[in-house]
Amino acid sequence: MRTRLARKHDLSSLMRIVRRVVPLMHAEGNFQWDDKYPNEAVFLDDIERRRLCIAEIEEEVAGVVALTTDPEPDYTQADWDITQPAVVVHRLAVDPLFRGAGVAKALMLEAERVAVAQGIFLIRTDTNKQNQATQRLFPALGYRFAGEISLRMRPGLRFFCYEKQLPQP
Repeated sequence: MRTRLARKHDLSSLMRIVRRVVPLMHAEGNFQWDDKYPNEAVFLDDIERRRLCIAEIEEEVAGVVALTTDPEPDYTQADWDITQPAVVVHRLAVDPLFRGAGVAKALMLEAERVAVAQGIFLIRTDTNKQNQATQRLFPALGYRFAGEISLRMRPGLRFFCYEKQLPQP
């Protein structure tokens, strides 16, 4: 498996992952994503800003993650000092064909590598309250639970926040 920045030619693979993942999310009661979000425009913006990473297995796109440093106003609800610089993980998804292959873990480790390369030693993320897989993944990777919040962009849903302090050299 290798990770790399996504490119425009990856868009069709990314949208295929979304089409495969959304029904599974909905079946588990997780309505964080739907047929409108995330969409090609969101991924294209991530690609153009060089903040979208993918994991490949045998040259197939197996997963995706967006890594930003933009402040998240809704995060003021969490148990965080939002004045601290952080890399924020968004749009983490694994193609169901590659579940169990360590793709999500590889993408989260890539987030840590990117953060340290930028001189940032804090990773933050949120996940839908119904997303059991990420609620197991994040603590297993050393993330601490930092509270429950709502997001203006997804009204009616609740999200759990996690963060990880990375070791400084």
